[in-house]
Amino acid sequence: MLNSEIIRAKRDGQALDASAIRQFVSGIADGSVGDEQIGAFAMAIFLNDMNDVERIALSEAIRDSGEVLDWRDMDLPGPVIDKHSTGGVGDVVSLVLGPWVAACGGHVPMVSGRGLGHTGGTLDKLESIPGYDIAPSSARFRQLVKDAGVAIIGQTGDLATADKRFYAVRDVTATVESIPLIVASILGKKLACGLDALVMDVKTGGGAFMPTHSASKELAVAIATIATGAGTPTRALITDMDQVLAGSAGNAVEVAEALAVLRGERHDSRLYRVTRALAVEMLKAGGLADDDAEAVTRLDTALASRAAAERFARMVAGLGGPADIVERSDRYLPKAPVVRPVYAGESGHLAAMDTRALGMAVVELGGGRRQAGAAIDHAVGLSEIVALGERVDGERPLAVVHARSEADAERAAASLRAAMQLGEAPPPRLLIHAIVGPDGRVTEPGGYS
Repeated sequence: MLNSEIIRAKRDGQALDASAIRQFVSGIADGSVGDEQIGAFAMAIFLNDMNDVERIALSEAIRDSGEVLDWRDMDLPGPVIDKHSTGGVGDVVSLVLGPWVAACGGHVPMVSGRGLGHTGGTLDKLESIPGYDIAPSSARFRQLVKDAGVAIIGQTGDLATADKRFYAVRDVTATVESIPLIVASILGKKLACGLDALVMDVKTGGGAFMPTHSASKELAVAIATIATGAGTPTRALITDMDQVLAGSAGNAVEVAEALAVLRGERHDSRLYRVTRALAVEMLKAGGLADDDAEAVTRLDTALASRAAAERFARMVAGLGGPADIVERSDRYLPKAPVVRPVYAGESGHLAAMDTRALGMAVVELGGGRRQAGAAIDHAVGLSEIVALGERVDGERPLAVVHARSEADAERAAASLRAAMQLGEAPPPRLLIHAIVGPDGRVTEPGGYS
C-alpha cells in the first residue's frame, strides 16, 4: 500500500490495519517516508483520532522500530518493572522509586529524559552527580539492572528509533496534543524495555502537561488499556501537580532532597507519599506483594534498613559516580554562589501557587533549557518551597533561591512572589486523584491521601 494512500485513508476517517501502520512507522525509522508525509499522517490522526486497535498497533510499531530489550538470558530473580511520569515541577520521584523498588526485589531498567518546558528532567538531575554516565554500553546497563536492581539512563538511538523523528515533526506541525500520538510515543519507548509490568504517574493540575482532571484521566485510561493490550500489564495513578511535588525545584537541590528521603529523613513529605503510593502499585504489578498492606510493609522495611539507599549508591557507583554519594552528597553536589531566602513581605497562608511559573523561574535561573541542547546550571534552583496552606511570615520564607548572581536571585525572587498567592488556607488536596487499573477501570478518589 502506498504511504500516500495510508495518509488518505486516515484523512478520510478510516481505521488503519496493523500492517499499514507498521509499514508507515518503518518508513519513518528508515527515512523512506518524508517529513511532509509524517506531518500529514500526524495531522490526520490528530483530526480523526484512532480506535484502540489502531492505538495498540501504533505503539507496537514504534516499539519494534528499534531494539527491544530481552531479559530472559539474564536469569533475573525478580520481575522487570518500571514507572513513567508525564512530568512536573519538583518531580524527583524516579531517583527514590527505582532503588526503593529494587530493594524489594524488582529490577528497574529506567530509560528517562531531559527537562521539557517548565518541567525538570531526570537525566539533568542525575548529571548533577559528578561522573554519572547516562549513556553506558548496553552490556553495562543490563548487568547493573541485574546486580543493583536499578539503572536510570538516557534513551539510546537503538530504542524506539522512529519516535525521535516522529516527535520532531509533530513538534513543528501542531500535532503534539493528540492522545493516540502521546500514548504511542510514551509506550513505544517503555515497551521497548521488555517490561513485565508498568506503572504510570499521570500528573494533573496547574503544573502538569495535562492541567485538567478530565484530560489527565483520559490519558491515564488510554495508557493503561493500550499498554495492557500490547502485552505489558499497566496501571496508572493520577497525582496532584497544583503545587511543587518536592520541597525543591532544580537539579542538585532535588537530588539532595531525594537522598534525604532515601536516608529516611522525610517521611512527612509529599514526595515521600506519592513515591510510596507508586511503589505500592509497582510491587503489586510485579507480583512482589499481594496487597497494599504487604507492599507497604516491604517498602517500609527497605527504607528503614537503608537497603533502598544502598541500591541508589550501587547504581551511582556502577555508572561512574561516587560510591559514597548518599552519605556525603554535600561534598559532590554543585552549590550556587548566591543562596538567600525570599520573604512574602506580609504574613498569611499560602492559598494558591502557580506551579508552572515556579518551573519557569528555575529555567530563568539557568536550571532548565530555553531551547533543545542548551547547557544548564545544575546548582541553581529553589529549595524549602512553602506548601499550600502553610503560613509564611518574617521567619518562614516562600522559598530559598539558589542563583549564579545577585541579579539572577532578585529576578527569581520577583517571579516567586508573583507565583504565590496568600489568603485563606485551602482545604487539603488529595495527592492521588484516581487509580486506573489495567482494564481501564477508574477508582475515584484514590486510596491514598
